Amino acid sequence: MAILPIILTPEPVLRETAKPVDTITDELLSLLDDMADTMYDAPGIGLAANQIGRLERVIVMDCAKDGSAPELWKMINPEIIASSAETAKLEEGCLSIPGHNSDVVRPAEVEVRYLGTDGNMHEMQADGLLAACVQHEIDHLNGVLFIDHLSRLKRDMIWRKVLKEAKARI
Repeated sequence: MAILPIILTPEPVLRETAKPVDTITDELLSLLDDMADTMYDAPGIGLAANQIGRLERVIVMDCAKDGSAPELWKMINPEIIASSAETAKLEEGCLSIPGHNSDVVRPAEVEVRYLGTDGNMHEMQADGLLAACVQHEIDHLNGVLFIDHLSRLKRDMIWRKVLKEAKARI
């Protein structure tokens, strides 16, 4: 297992739509393991393949409370099949936009269908932090960043800082 480099904004791959996975291969399972190792090392609670430069519809998440046993989710081709009308506001950040957090309003509850590493279709009911996290990661697979859910003013402020930070990295 390996720790992979995390792609930072404004890299274009973060704005691309990931392609569905057709077959579960040993390479894909290894990728999911590496993504989990990378997420835990960062440390973060979720990681989408776009964030490591791969355009495959796979995500990993672990929203367990600190000090609790890990609750690792590995999802292939995840899709939201239902969401509540009720919304919730939670502070979000992103491993690809380090140092920038903001409150994001999303559906409070979602139902997600995904292919598991066992090759079977599964459904997950999520609320609270897990619901926000799975929506955030599925957004990544669609080329959407959490800042896209902010007001234009907040988004532009963060984007200007991100561009300045990117220039400093060069």
